[in-house]
Amino acid sequence: MSALRDQALRALLLAAALGLWEGAVRALRIPAFILPAPSQIGIALYRGAASGVYFENSWITLAETLLGFALGAAVAFVAGTALAMSRRIEFLFYPFIVMFQSMPKVALAPLVVVWFGLGLTSKVISAALIAFFPLLVNTVVGLRSADEDRVDLMRSLGASPLQIFRMLRLPSALPFIMAGLEVAMVFSLVGAIVAEFVGAEAGLGVLIQSRNFSMDVAGEFAVLFILAVMGLLLNALLVSVRRRVLFWDPSQKAGPAGPTLKGGSP
Repeated sequence: MSALRDQALRALLLAAALGLWEGAVRALRIPAFILPAPSQIGIALYRGAASGVYFENSWITLAETLLGFALGAAVAFVAGTALAMSRRIEFLFYPFIVMFQSMPKVALAPLVVVWFGLGLTSKVISAALIAFFPLLVNTVVGLRSADEDRVDLMRSLGASPLQIFRMLRLPSALPFIMAGLEVAMVFSLVGAIVAEFVGAEAGLGVLIQSRNFSMDVAGEFAVLFILAVMGLLLNALLVSVRRRVLFWDPSQKAGPAGPTLKGGSP
């Protein structure tokens, strides 16, 4: 009952915000090319949906995001595990990883497009590059958060390094890893859109640019709305997975926000 009431409050808050926006635009007579009213955005959204253009391009951007997320997450988990398990590897490679992360990904996107072309590959790599660092940091921090007394106890009982990793370090790191995955998913969407801005044949980023060139601001807002909903749904999917995987973690009872990211930025 409480959850239903919270959902109703969210809906009322959204309706009030849209009503205030609509009233302000009409009362102040703001031109549509500066700030369109929600009703105009709704019309643009309906027309694009009826023509199928939003659906086709949304699938392309979604595929780029998911593939980039999968690639970035896989590489980040392997690299984070290596860094966490070996101080020597961390000493040798971590500074280079930080230097690479410090480079603006918007500046790297043109190079990625030049190297891998205008197709799917360059968008996936761009998304993976942005998704990589948050999960890497959380993996390292999480794997090192295991209680060293328990590690020593398992060693004294003859446990192998693999058994210690599988039975102690990885379960301790899961809350951190899941938090990193949530942020990495959103960053993957950002990376895909940035790459589409630089050069692409299709996708929601291409739609935004085409609407911008034609001064269709309502159409731009409609695409931004689709991106916002897509990001929300992807995040909700990972939150659902996190609650199923971390059903034993007390932090899951604190609220929908869950664990907090320990580091990383696009």
